[in-house]
Amino acid sequence: ARNWWVVALRGVAGVLFGIFTFFAPGISIAALVLLFGAYALVDGVLAIASAFRRRGIGRWWVLLLEGVVDVAAAVVTFVWPAITALALLYVIAVWALLTGILEIAAAIRLRRVITGEWLLVLSGVLSLVLGVLLIAFPSAGAVAVVVWIGAYALVFGLLLIVLGFRLRAWARGGSPRAAPGAA
Repeated sequence: ARNWWVVALRGVAGVLFGIFTFFAPGISIAALVLLFGAYALVDGVLAIASAFRRRGIGRWWVLLLEGVVDVAAAVVTFVWPAITALALLYVIAVWALLTGILEIAAAIRLRRVITGEWLLVLSGVLSLVLGVLLIAFPSAGAVAVVVWIGAYALVFGLLLIVLGFRLRAWARGGSPRAAPGAA
């Protein structure tokens, strides 16, 4: 909870990524590769930093694993900048599926500590849905994929911001269970 700002900052990165994709739906696949790589790298580094700050407290390794998955996805996109649209879809799909599973696992663990863990469950479910959609419809146009990814990042980012501020309220001595609307 002391690191609420890391969760909120991850959310801001997601919101900015989502907004950018909505304002530039005709973005080229090369730019999408770099944008996704940057987003995954920032998200991964922040998750790893948060995990190390929580080291020794509960299952901090789940957050560390999520961060490593994010950084690995970023490395793949930067190492192969000429990656095809189909390959990028599968990289993003696998990343979304793994992230979704880890987020749901973290939410299950948090349910005893705070209310509002459903926000993390919802973001995990959204991650899973994105991964499944990308695998089910790989031939979808690049613009449609950009919009899907942008919508996911925007909603995911907003949910992380809300969760971050709920953690902030809890860290300041308030009880998230007693203040369901605290943001």
